[in-house]
Amino acid sequence: MQPDPGLQPLTALPGVGPALRESLARLGMSVLQDLWFHLPLRYEDRTRLVPIADLRNGEPAQVEGVIEAVERSFRGRPQLRVALGDGSQGTLVLRFFHFHGAQLEQLKPGARLRCYGEVRRGQHGLEMVHPQYQRIVGDEPTAVEETLTPVYPTTEGLGQKRIGTLIQHALARLPDEEQLELVPPSLRAGLRLASLRKALLFVHRPPPDADVSQLLLGVHPAQQRLAFEELLSHHLSLKQLRNAVRRQRAPALEGDGALRGQLLRALPYALTKAQRRVGAEIAADLRVSEPMLRLVQGDVGSGKTVVAALAALNAVEAGHQAALMAPTELLAEQHLRTLRAWLEPLGIAVIWLAGKVQGRARKAALAAVADGAGVVVGTHALMQEGVEFRQLGLAIIDEQHRFGVHQRLALRDKGREGERIPHQLVLTATPIPRTLAMTAYADLDVSIIDELPPGRTPVTTVVVSSARRAEVIARIRAACLDGRQVYWVCTLIEETELLQAQAAEVTHVELSAALPGLSIGLVHGRLKPREKSAIMDAFKAGDIAVLVATTVIEVGVDVPNASLMVIENAERLGLAQLHQLRGRVGRGSIASSCVLLYQPPLSQLAKARLNVMRETGDGFRIAEKDLELRGPGEMLGTRQTGRLEFRIADIQRDAALLPSVQRVGEALLAGYPELADRIVARWVGASARYAGA
Repeated sequence: MQPDPGLQPLTALPGVGPALRESLARLGMSVLQDLWFHLPLRYEDRTRLVPIADLRNGEPAQVEGVIEAVERSFRGRPQLRVALGDGSQGTLVLRFFHFHGAQLEQLKPGARLRCYGEVRRGQHGLEMVHPQYQRIVGDEPTAVEETLTPVYPTTEGLGQKRIGTLIQHALARLPDEEQLELVPPSLRAGLRLASLRKALLFVHRPPPDADVSQLLLGVHPAQQRLAFEELLSHHLSLKQLRNAVRRQRAPALEGDGALRGQLLRALPYALTKAQRRVGAEIAADLRVSEPMLRLVQGDVGSGKTVVAALAALNAVEAGHQAALMAPTELLAEQHLRTLRAWLEPLGIAVIWLAGKVQGRARKAALAAVADGAGVVVGTHALMQEGVEFRQLGLAIIDEQHRFGVHQRLALRDKGREGERIPHQLVLTATPIPRTLAMTAYADLDVSIIDELPPGRTPVTTVVVSSARRAEVIARIRAACLDGRQVYWVCTLIEETELLQAQAAEVTHVELSAALPGLSIGLVHGRLKPREKSAIMDAFKAGDIAVLVATTVIEVGVDVPNASLMVIENAERLGLAQLHQLRGRVGRGSIASSCVLLYQPPLSQLAKARLNVMRETGDGFRIAEKDLELRGPGEMLGTRQTGRLEFRIADIQRDAALLPSVQRVGEALLAGYPELADRIVARWVGASARYAGA
């Protein structure tokens, strides 16, 4: 077999010495193929000049004109403003915040400039902030670029020009199609895929006659060819991860059902059909000595916790321990309270381990865990040094997309005994659309709890302008006088805990003044955990009528008497987060409402989002819409192979490729495992080290 030319070290290229090699390593690049597949983030269209009069706000453009005036300002932040005209009855302002003496010499009235940048609406009309520019000498027309200009991901010490030159050198060593292509011809038959070699050359050097609109949308056949292989590599890496875990052993957990029977008899309600179905799927997984890897999706309030509790009892009945890990202390404490109420009457100790458990309490908790306490609940503190389980059989991870890869590995390794690892059960209240789940969770079996328990009432949602704030406050007063409780959630564009806390404090003062005689509570991320718990307990007990909160209350708080929620600046949140927040009300039998307060004017995107919230309470429909409006990155967060950030693929746009990706992926793993490894290495590269997750 010929050596793979793509695996030559980058030092084989001219000019790649130790310093440049280090910069490239920061981008995860060490061999030639890393440069071939280092694809443009986007393209800049410098193939034409746009008259200043035709510029449009928010769009990038290339212009050429003469400097008409220059102004330096030292009020506040020093800045340089340059007025540019081109005779098209328009003036464009170039604004610079960082400038030096040499620039001042260049940028003088009468000089001709060619600039490229994003056009924005400023105080004095349209402007470009820190555009790229070059000075044009003489009156002779200068040629524009013949092709679109690729823009690549870069790192410190590696500019666009340098990386572009390196990629061109690397492309000169691109092998023929036969050597480059890793998907066998028999598996490509009928897929109508473009040539991989031509696709790479095309995306790095779009020819002058390229369809610009197709390229900018990412739907050109060359881009689709590369997207297919990138999705394939992602699918293969997750399947390999799953197979690696399945090759390990886990304890077979089959109890006698006595504890589970006691819990079910003690519950004040019967499980829904969906809960029973998912519970049976989990029990079947736990009975075998192959590690369970199951994701349970369930909308807000669908009853995932009771399903997790029954799984934990399965482990306890079989003489093993179960650990439940949640991303925040607030959510972990909610689980702790619920599990203690259910399990302690059955004689099962539920141990609490979080960052705030210190001193003697921590020592006692660690001793109980080491001694074999049945169920342990906590935050990432469960993975810290010094936490030793006697026999961990089941690791339950709630809202796993909030945990990093290493945290999941660390919890699993706490239960490792030689070759045996614990079963893993992952819970999420973020419904994930089928297309996304097929791709992002190819390593997990997926169960869905798709019905709400009886007695849950639908939440009526209204969208109200902040100009009607006084009416909303009057409505709160009426609800509280009627014995109901209210959440008022504050959000900010700047998602820092300090600013969020300040916004919540201002609202707390305002509502306290507007609602005399009512008890108004305040909870935010900067409070000490003990203070936070005390306020949440008081709200749950009914001692607080209105709880002003930041988005810390997004998950895990259960107050059936709270029937009204106001979400301030709702236009700033994504659909998934709005749906999670809204799920805090409607948890009892009282008719509940959610008021989405927005700051006018609304963008088209914000209007579309808020309308979806008004029209439906179906988490899966909302998730599909969220994916359509926002893309996959924000919905999933960290995954096993790093973040779900693709170089060229887009799950929503390229959903039609997924069935072929899955079919080819299965065939590759079954018949050509070494080619599957090479495809994963080509695209996933260094991230493949997580393949044991």
